[in-house]
Amino acid sequence: MVSDRLARKIMQAAEDLGYRRNPLAAGLRTRQTYTVGIVLPDLTNPVFPPIVRSAEHTLGAEGYTAVLADTGNRRRRERTIVDNMNNRLVDGLIIAAARRKDPVVDDCVSLGIPLVLVNRTVDKHHVAAVINDDELGIELALDHLRGLGHRRIAYMGGPQNTSTGYTRYRAFVRLRKRYGLAPDRGLVVNAADYTEAAGQRALRRILKRDREFTAVLAANDLLALGCYDEIRALGLTCPDDISVTGFNDMPFVDRFDPPLTTLHIPREDLGVQAAKLLLERIRQPDMPVKKVRLEPRIVVRGSTAPPA
Repeated sequence: MVSDRLARKIMQAAEDLGYRRNPLAAGLRTRQTYTVGIVLPDLTNPVFPPIVRSAEHTLGAEGYTAVLADTGNRRRRERTIVDNMNNRLVDGLIIAAARRKDPVVDDCVSLGIPLVLVNRTVDKHHVAAVINDDELGIELALDHLRGLGHRRIAYMGGPQNTSTGYTRYRAFVRLRKRYGLAPDRGLVVNAADYTEAAGQRALRRILKRDREFTAVLAANDLLALGCYDEIRALGLTCPDDISVTGFNDMPFVDRFDPPLTTLHIPREDLGVQAAKLLLERIRQPDMPVKKVRLEPRIVVRGSTAPPA
């Protein structure tokens, strides 16, 4: 509607006056702010920073800015964070804090907010998600332990209100039966949280049941680290007395004593794929819902050995 010459004069005048475009004001008019919310359950968990970084870089390359928030694993805080982000007109959400039954996700779906779940998913809705193949991971860990000669394997699961905790637990139960391993319920504990302290408490509970076992398959690296704590507290050693495996291959597990055998998940790829999937949903809201499942691989280190 204006000539190129006039447009250049206007831009020069704006620069001389120090004018800066207000994206929030523009967003009120266009309904597009080029911001995306990323909601995490626990930023101190080393699994999440690589996911966030790769998602942020992918979004940034397309002109989007990521707004990061930590729920602290609290449902009420998750609700407040997502409501605040929606009130600020974010163009979409990447949520890593979802529970299997999550009313916040329900609301986002009903309101038509572009949404991608990462690392976890929900039971109720067919929601776009980028997750790991948790069943394959448990199978790889069991195959490794069985190959070393372990037959009495304890299992330390995560919280059952998360898809990762539930899916990994169900996979262990199913595969234990298929492989003919000891069907001893006393060798199974599902921890309340994915934390080191919860892992130590869970192994203590198993040990108090006075069951024989030679290895622990932990559903998370922090739980495995808690196993290390309890093994040392009892004057035992890993792997001479008890072998331990983890899940996630979080940074620095190769520096543990002993270095941890674990399932490596492609953390950077999780973030990249989640960002790309969300951008697709922002640009094409009616596109079919996609779920991307990435394969883990086992990384064998010093925490596993044949049973004594």
